[in-house]
Amino acid sequence: MQNKALVLVEGHMSIGLLYVKVAKNLGLHPIAMAADSTQYDYLEAEGVDTIHVDTNDIDALTLECSRLSQTWDIAGITGFTGLDESVYARIGRLCQHFKLPGPNPASVETCCDKFTQRQLLAEAGVPMPAFSLAADATEVQSSAAQIGLPVVLKPAVGSGSSGVRLCSNVDELGQHTAYLLGKEYMWEAPRGILVEEFAQGPHYSVEIMGNEVIAIGAADFDSPPHFVCREYTYPAPLSDQQYERIADISLNCLRTLGCGWGPANIDLRWTKLGPVVIEVNPRLAGGPIPRLVQLAYGIDLIREHIKLAVGVECNLRKRHSHTASARCLIPDRDGILNWIGGDREAASLPGVNLVKLDVKSNMTILRKGDYRDSIGCVIAASPTHAQTASMLQSAVDLLQWSITPVPNPPYRE
Repeated sequence: MQNKALVLVEGHMSIGLLYVKVAKNLGLHPIAMAADSTQYDYLEAEGVDTIHVDTNDIDALTLECSRLSQTWDIAGITGFTGLDESVYARIGRLCQHFKLPGPNPASVETCCDKFTQRQLLAEAGVPMPAFSLAADATEVQSSAAQIGLPVVLKPAVGSGSSGVRLCSNVDELGQHTAYLLGKEYMWEAPRGILVEEFAQGPHYSVEIMGNEVIAIGAADFDSPPHFVCREYTYPAPLSDQQYERIADISLNCLRTLGCGWGPANIDLRWTKLGPVVIEVNPRLAGGPIPRLVQLAYGIDLIREHIKLAVGVECNLRKRHSHTASARCLIPDRDGILNWIGGDREAASLPGVNLVKLDVKSNMTILRKGDYRDSIGCVIAASPTHAQTASMLQSAVDLLQWSITPVPNPPYRE
């Protein structure tokens, strides 16, 4: 009998390795397909069979999967979006072609276009910030004037907060518009700038599997004008009424967008008018979120996602209720990293689950104003919110680094 394989389209810096390890643990043989596998160090380290293919080409992906099926029993196909959300839509098409469980590609494509997503949600009565789509600088200025400053400018297609910026005045608006429309910013799709009202209030991240809300976490961001997440906490400190309201709105979003299979992540803010939806992502959240949900509730979202992808019933039963928090390490300047340390001491503290540094001495630090700005992460968990917060801060206090500034740093997105 052929061995069962799990095809992973593209890779992921923060959770790709976890998918490989869980797949092996489930008795599956992971096979990666990537346009440039060198950016995913764990593939070689784990000895993952890797096929180099243009993952933007659905025909090429289909051909490679057909070739694999002659040698392997392909049990499932899944993968990652990275900064290109449309990859997940192609994964859905592959699943349909090979009659395997997977996301609805049309629904994924709808979510990938943030303007279309917002239009559909607005028509369904989902609360959200005022928004408009602009094609050039004149339309950006007109939309911002109509909505009222401050506004958030973001590419209509993209992820990871890439190209997203709060613009508080006309000068900032013009500067960021010029950046997005210039040659420096790399667009994934035809250019279109989403101009949004700045929704002010606590930020919440909702993790869903299928039609079930698994967890709602609180997210705290670094200093404006960028939206770089500094800290996550699961569960968020919410009343039962607040939890139910966020859960109801989140599930309504999925029904409206036709996203009822597999993992989804929804970002909201609780404003003075109540919760408003910032974004619906028809995929599992990256970064520390899957680990935090597992520490908080005992639910391994990656394991359950893989089980769904290979047609096995998942188990979403919560096994315990703890508080888990992650602090992302965000440098305050660009420059040359002279040294970084304290990670061993921090990792030895009680309750600390992970201390991960993503940089080494003599590396160049150039902040982008998005998820790439993080140079490491610390995770702690305990039975209570106060205890977890204390453990996390104690670990972070032990981490130190030195950066020599560089003159005239580039424009931050």
